Amino acid sequence: MFSSEKRIKDTFYKRLETDNDLDPLMDTIGDASYVLLGEASHGTHEYYTWRAKITKRLILEKGFSFIAVEGDWPDCYRINKWLKDPNDTTAVKDVLSQFNRWPTWMWANWEIAALAGWLKDHNSSLPEEKKIGFYGLDVYSLWDSMEIMVNYLEKEDPKTAKLAKNAFKCFEPFKERDSYASVFSGARPGCRDEVIRLLQEVRENTHKYSGEKEADLNAEINSLVMANAEKYYRAMAGFGEDSWNVRDRHMVETLNSLMKYHGPHAKVIIWEHNTHVGDARATNMAEDGLVNVGQLVREQHPGEEVFIAGFGSYEGSVIAGDYWGSPMKIMKVPPAIKSSVEYKLHKEYGENALIIFRENEDLQQHFAETTGHRAIGVVYHPERERGNYVPSRMPQRYDAFLYLEETTALHPLKIEPGGIGIPDTYPFGI
Repeated sequence: MFSSEKRIKDTFYKRLETDNDLDPLMDTIGDASYVLLGEASHGTHEYYTWRAKITKRLILEKGFSFIAVEGDWPDCYRINKWLKDPNDTTAVKDVLSQFNRWPTWMWANWEIAALAGWLKDHNSSLPEEKKIGFYGLDVYSLWDSMEIMVNYLEKEDPKTAKLAKNAFKCFEPFKERDSYASVFSGARPGCRDEVIRLLQEVRENTHKYSGEKEADLNAEINSLVMANAEKYYRAMAGFGEDSWNVRDRHMVETLNSLMKYHGPHAKVIIWEHNTHVGDARATNMAEDGLVNVGQLVREQHPGEEVFIAGFGSYEGSVIAGDYWGSPMKIMKVPPAIKSSVEYKLHKEYGENALIIFRENEDLQQHFAETTGHRAIGVVYHPERERGNYVPSRMPQRYDAFLYLEETTALHPLKIEPGGIGIPDTYPFGI
């Protein structure tokens, strides 16, 4: 069908070097209310900076309301408050340094510092109801959410605070055993009933919580985290629904609460790993009964209201750990394996490229074959590279794909002497 390599380049790939090269992406996003931006790792500088470029344009040109990320609610809510408070002069690095759960580099990095600085500056000229928010969708922050709920409700709603204390007592015997993977293998029955009662009570009384801005939202999401965390950890221990599905369903439930809170015209930008945003139905995840955020959001909002963009690269470096909780370090990302989409793009184009699948039948046909697509986690072993590829039908998994020929490691805030230094993206360069 395509007579030459040049024809393939000219027909399929758009050069991706400057902000202006994003124009076709902005045009195709159109009036979507949900824009999901992926990443092939949690430790790559270029994924963060390109997502920041897209995010800024979505805010400035299309009026997006808030950013929702694959992070813990309490930590991200502290950023949200800082972004919206013109009187808070805390240095951005000190705000981000409050991310203490491993992997700390995922949000406590200079790339996020640059975006947060830009957002705070942008918000400074806006009325309260127009300020851009920053929220965490994840379910991991069980203990922090419990403490926040108890302390806050003791001041604002003593009656409901009793329910929160009961829920806390239900979980507290297992706090010392929290290894992130399986806390509740011996938890007494009824813990989830306690937090469900709390969630119902909080939702019925949110109109009372006026002690601070967005206090009602903060109370509701923290109680939601408590309700779903018990279910998540039980699943991790083998006592219930698959933990992946519990986690992604929680993230969508949190997202729906945020959209409802921000009103009928709200628009959200979602930052998560490709494995969460790229539609699971177009991968082998579906064969294992797994769903993800991208699939669930598309099912809830069919048509052009949802736009998903994935990211990937051919080779480079990344921040990751050898095992869960290990010290972070820079690792080499080897050239993509020959059976992968990244290798295909390297051979056919060999430069950074924007690929828009939506409404391009020739392009959809060219990528119709199921192909391996690299996914690097926070724990990474380059020597086991072949195990890092998810079989994917790219045009069904994403509406667009941003391919980067070579990428570099993220810049964590917690830099040791002789470390990798501060990138030139700080403070407002991205």
